[in-house]
Amino acid sequence: MVTSNEPVYTTSNGCPVESQQKYQRVGKNGPLVLQDFHLIDLLAHFDRERIPERVVHAKGAGAYGEFELTDDCSDITSADMLNGVGKKTPCVVRFSTVGGEKGSADSARDPRGFSIKFYTQEGNWDWVFNNTPVFFLRDPTNFPVFIHTQKRDPQTNLKDATMFWDYLSTHHEAVHQIMTLFSDRGTPYSYRNMNGYSGHAFKFTKPDGSFVYVQTHVKTDQGIKTFTNEEAVRMSATNPDHHTQDLFTSIQNGNHPSWTVYIQVLTPEQAKAFRWNVFDLTKVWPHGQVPLRKIGKFTLNRNVENYFAEVEQAAFSPSHLVPGVEPSADPVLQSRLFSYPDTHRHRLGVNYQQIPVNKPLNAFNPFQRDGFMCVDGNYGSTPNYPSTYRPVTFRPVKPVVATAHEVWTGAVVNELFGEITPDDYLQANGLWEVLGRTKGQQENFVHNVSVHLCDAHRQTRERTYDMFDKVNKGLGEWIRLETEKLAQK
Repeated sequence: MVTSNEPVYTTSNGCPVESQQKYQRVGKNGPLVLQDFHLIDLLAHFDRERIPERVVHAKGAGAYGEFELTDDCSDITSADMLNGVGKKTPCVVRFSTVGGEKGSADSARDPRGFSIKFYTQEGNWDWVFNNTPVFFLRDPTNFPVFIHTQKRDPQTNLKDATMFWDYLSTHHEAVHQIMTLFSDRGTPYSYRNMNGYSGHAFKFTKPDGSFVYVQTHVKTDQGIKTFTNEEAVRMSATNPDHHTQDLFTSIQNGNHPSWTVYIQVLTPEQAKAFRWNVFDLTKVWPHGQVPLRKIGKFTLNRNVENYFAEVEQAAFSPSHLVPGVEPSADPVLQSRLFSYPDTHRHRLGVNYQQIPVNKPLNAFNPFQRDGFMCVDGNYGSTPNYPSTYRPVTFRPVKPVVATAHEVWTGAVVNELFGEITPDDYLQANGLWEVLGRTKGQQENFVHNVSVHLCDAHRQTRERTYDMFDKVNKGLGEWIRLETEKLAQK
């Protein structure tokens, strides 16, 4: 017997239905009738229950948590979340692979997305990070074409080593990221055992107009743990959802993963004198020159109730900022400010921020109205223009003074970030030397490159050997020897 506390099965418009399995037809063996709304309703929704897959970061997992500020930052930013030691801010996190499709293996060699949405009192603040401190490019026009080379060949619809290495061997600014990706860091053991990095410089601001450049580092408290290439391949076959399962079961069992958050800080004057261009996404800020400053910790302590609603529909963007934080002039970051909300509007609709997982704690913008899936009451009778009868309250939040460091003047030019110079190999070589401090890591790097590169065309292989030789004399030849052995088989 059904009690009043148990839900009753209905059609989408709430009409009770006798049975989910029954349908209307003419006689016992006759055709269906169009008036059977339950059947048509069921099939029509089923046909439309998939939304567009993310172009990148399609495969992912997520959970809820909390950030706690452990060290006050009021000296460099007015951001409410970063003022007041002990302040706690709820958040949702989505981890992901980058190049693979939604059904691809979690353990594939790939960078990992590391995105966090903080529900602050002054709006949602998104950290849209990766698990690598640098990236493959520094010119935003290269991003779509680079991603194409990581996807599938347009003729064969297969992953193609020649496509992959053809791009990289002709864009040497990517070599620092390649050194990271083809070390064992490129195949993390789990989402819990990897770091996150902003990569870009952002600005922390104060109301007087002063600002500093900041990069953020999110360091795992569980320790870095990785697969070897062969372990990752085996895991792809035995449990392609290993990272997703590991995160969910760890939280379910009370083993709540946590990360300590650090920032690096440069004043505008320091940035101007810095050896490395602070807007170059292919470079790190060496810790010896720009030390880490601890600011807090976040912990994941609650699994989602519904994957589609709370992970697949979660929408992160580096343009989702709060007072006290601004973007820098990094051209890749500037392009992402547009690109991310644009893809959310495509995938989820113009009102994507009304979806519960994306909804800010406090939001009021009656000049944004209507559109598909407007489900918040559409601001009722509030005027949709700046009315003198029902005025909107504004609070000044922008800095009132512009510093000389960021007064931009000049002609509009078609330009690249910069030509390749010896400096583009220097940090990659530094990482190669770091790998040499741990037994077997240089050997693993050469092996990881070789087993992938051996399937590329010979001309592409030769260009790649030359690129690695510019990183470290002899590295290209070592990779050549290992790769050509495999290519002969």
